[in-house]
Amino acid sequence: MAKAKVAVMLSGTGTTMTSLLYASRLPDCPYEIVLVASNKPEARGLTVAAAEGVPTFAHSHKGMSREAHEAIMQDALLASGADYVALCGYMRILTAEFVAQWAGRMLNTHPSLLPKYKGLDTHQRAIDAGDSHGGCTVHLVTSELDDGPVLGQIPVAILPKDSPETLAQRVLYAEYQLYPRMLADYVGREMDPDWIVARVGELALALPETDARSSHGAPGWRVGGEKSGKFFAYVSVRHHGEDAVALLVKTSGADEMAALIEADPVIYYRPAYYGASGWIAIRLDRPGVDWGHVRDWLEKSWRAVAPKRLTKLLEIADQF
Repeated sequence: MAKAKVAVMLSGTGTTMTSLLYASRLPDCPYEIVLVASNKPEARGLTVAAAEGVPTFAHSHKGMSREAHEAIMQDALLASGADYVALCGYMRILTAEFVAQWAGRMLNTHPSLLPKYKGLDTHQRAIDAGDSHGGCTVHLVTSELDDGPVLGQIPVAILPKDSPETLAQRVLYAEYQLYPRMLADYVGREMDPDWIVARVGELALALPETDARSSHGAPGWRVGGEKSGKFFAYVSVRHHGEDAVALLVKTSGADEMAALIEADPVIYYRPAYYGASGWIAIRLDRPGVDWGHVRDWLEKSWRAVAPKRLTKLLEIADQF
């Protein structure tokens, strides 16, 4: 099974990073840590990662603009081949531009039950409010601080004599359980055929006058109406003995298909049944699928079979 490649960004001891790292070495974990990067060259987390055989990178942010430092970090992340980024105590506020480059692919953990207590001093604020529980949250990172979609939470009871320090310690134990599980679940969804079919369907049905219909047991999408509709996409879930979950879309013919497969045989292949009719398969059960690329292919295939009255509308829209 291909594993999703995860880069970790940290600024401190790396205890949360190690929870992700050791979980990655359990059987059937869907991710691997390919880089640990820091804005502090002296961060102990780098030493731990190096001792465990994980590549590391560090570059101090001192004396640099935020944008210049982020550009250096981004180059390191891309060079590692990372599909996802996990923030593990990275004590820098990231710019919206940097976050946008990892939209939907950057995760963080926060020591409160979000949306409560964004920012700092979370444990003291929970105690002062008389809450029965503190806790931790794993969420996707957006440009708004501690405001991304929540992936999971663990409540932690606040004891009568708790201080921020004692509560923080128990929340940290919960975090060590939650973060690896949520990261694994989130990246692992890319291998789930049901999730893949739903994601393709969402993109396909966003195109004009489309509907979903199965064909020979394969989920498919048509354009043009109930009676005269034509298929422009299918998802093949290991059909005809193929060990893949793939999107099938129309090409211009055998030459285009051959060129695509030659250029990137990891992504493209000739499907056993539909290939003879000029359809190509785009493998989707792999880490780091570019869903913008999938959207482009769906639109291209849609244009190939859609009635001209519909394609003309898109052509007009393209001019603006």
